[in-house]
Amino acid sequence: MSFYINNNNPNRPGGVGGNPTNGICEKVLIQTRKIFDACVSTSTESGILLNVTDFTPANPTLPLTYISSTVTPNAAVTVTDLVIDRLDNAPNFANVSMNIQVPITVTYRDANGVIGTGTSSITISKAVVLFVPQPSATPIDVTASVIISSQIGTFTAPATFTITSCIQVIIRVSALVDLLVPSYGYPVLPPCQQSCGAQCPGIQGLPTYPTATANLVGGLNNLSGNITTSTTGTM
Repeated sequence: MSFYINNNNPNRPGGVGGNPTNGICEKVLIQTRKIFDACVSTSTESGILLNVTDFTPANPTLPLTYISSTVTPNAAVTVTDLVIDRLDNAPNFANVSMNIQVPITVTYRDANGVIGTGTSSITISKAVVLFVPQPSATPIDVTASVIISSQIGTFTAPATFTITSCIQVIIRVSALVDLLVPSYGYPVLPPCQQSCGAQCPGIQGLPTYPTATANLVGGLNNLSGNITTSTTGTM
């Protein structure tokens, strides 16, 4: 089984039925990225020039026929030239402008019918109004994620494509924070379906998660009778 296969244990992720406060047992301090504001922009752009390098396989036979372009998987989309200009009449809001560098993978077919890929990049300029928290010891980050969908393009020798593309950009204002959240406690992990069921003496009976059940209210006072101090010398 799994969390979602033949598992009716209430201590599992999923939809909440009834009173959502039932079962909340503690306040948990977690470190996570908090999103303060975000927006999405979708547009269709034509006349985008892609200068392609790193052909795979190398030395394709010209001319090339354009197939598609996508954002390169696992490659970083970076924000540069970021300017945050706060609004005088709304100090928690700002005009946020930036350039977004997007790595692109281009797929083509060469003159011999061989499918290949190459790398390129585009720069997207954006200027939006967003909520931006006031300065603090914790830095604020402005990041972007991009989706590109393109099946229309023409080839210009020696290594340039001119394309039309649908571009979706999501801009986020965030910070890495310590956040106190209500918790239902640890989940009950079900056994994997088709598990071999091997016994491991060193693991058998070991709890999945660490436990911390000390009563923190007055805890230090309760321990005070068991704490001794020693001093050396005189003052």
